[in-house]
Amino acid sequence: MTDSPSRNRLGIFPVNIQLNSVSDTRKTLVVTLDKSEVDAEHQTVVAEISQQVRIPGFRPGKAPAAMVAKRFGKEIAEEFKQKVVAKAYRGALEQQKLDVLNVVNVEPGQVEPGLSAAVTITLDVRPEFTLPDYTGLTTEVASTDSTAAEVDTVIEGLRGERAEFKVAERPAAKGDYVKLSYEGSVDGQPIADLAPDKQIYGKVPQTWEEVEGANEGVIPGLGKQLAGLKAGDKPSVAITFPAEFAPVPALAGKTAAYAVEVLEIRERALPALDEAFFKANQADSLEALQTSVRHNLKLQKEYQNRSEQRRQVTDALAAKVEFAVPDSLVEQETQGVLRQFIEENMRRGIPQEQFEKDKKELFENARKAAARRVKVQLILAKIAEAEKLQVIEKDIDAFIYREAMRTQQKPEKLVKALTTDREQLRAVQQSILFDKAVDFLVSKATVSIIAPQAS
Repeated sequence: MTDSPSRNRLGIFPVNIQLNSVSDTRKTLVVTLDKSEVDAEHQTVVAEISQQVRIPGFRPGKAPAAMVAKRFGKEIAEEFKQKVVAKAYRGALEQQKLDVLNVVNVEPGQVEPGLSAAVTITLDVRPEFTLPDYTGLTTEVASTDSTAAEVDTVIEGLRGERAEFKVAERPAAKGDYVKLSYEGSVDGQPIADLAPDKQIYGKVPQTWEEVEGANEGVIPGLGKQLAGLKAGDKPSVAITFPAEFAPVPALAGKTAAYAVEVLEIRERALPALDEAFFKANQADSLEALQTSVRHNLKLQKEYQNRSEQRRQVTDALAAKVEFAVPDSLVEQETQGVLRQFIEENMRRGIPQEQFEKDKKELFENARKAAARRVKVQLILAKIAEAEKLQVIEKDIDAFIYREAMRTQQKPEKLVKALTTDREQLRAVQQSILFDKAVDFLVSKATVSIIAPQAS
């Protein structure tokens, strides 16, 4: 559609605006400014630069416009183009009343004095949708009561942390720790040659392995084959690696032979439940320790329940309404999801080449997750507006305190960063607002307690 010249707070100027809909959330604006308006902007730029520059023989602002334009043509052209584009953008938004989320692209076209200018602006706008019912969402949480078995498990863990490991002159049994050396090969070829940058899978002169432990060591399944061995034994152990073995792809699905030598066996001796143990755990009796453990377990379960409720209400909201999400927001969020995923997996030891191999699948999964996040954020923003939720100074202060604790930085450094970077401050405010909206949903949700399953 084409609109006629209009009046706005910037003044009266001849402008035609054509609004084209690329999709529900992407629009293009073709804004045409009359040559008289273009010329006015050019004269303004020349006058502003004349006041700023110094030309020998002339006081500031008194040099002829033609001389200024000749000497500073490049600077004038750049500033002139920016001003024309900015004027076109402001005028178009004021007339069209678009709720812009992102400016995707700007094509200034030909911007010269004496000619009209046609500026094409591509925008992503906030999608239109009706909020579903968002109070009374159903949530389910686990009981925060602790069973005797759970309390006992925690106390046994505390004993395990203070356990002593004594040399055992007997065959290894479950729970023991075995000091051993090993050297592996696949079809007669040393693993040290197959994976020269991962020597820990090929040849190790000394390491410890728990016998039949809950957590496996580096070599998958090795701990399960150590029971019954004694110091000095030199067995050959067959290890079949998983079909997908990210740490060393060359070993994936292969069966390796490991020459093992048992060097020492140590058994774990747990401390007695006595006064010294209770004192070390800030208690004066077994009953007091059990009470403390129950309290801590309750806090943990309450935190887990809160996190689970937050997930449930956002999942429920996302399922209640359908609308198109802006591509530019999804693209930005996708990069964030990818970075987070790669960082987490690199900490787990996944090699870079594995990411390259799975790049297409990773990107597709990240984009799906990003699209859902953006959708939820748009719903939360609308709920925050409907409920008049706001970010106040106390919220920013709390964020700075938490972030300073998490990153071990001085709060003053974070304050400075936020005051000098408006985009970062805006992102923090938006994140806080989303959290407030989710907290509001949780506060209005219905809660049912899931009965614990009988063991």
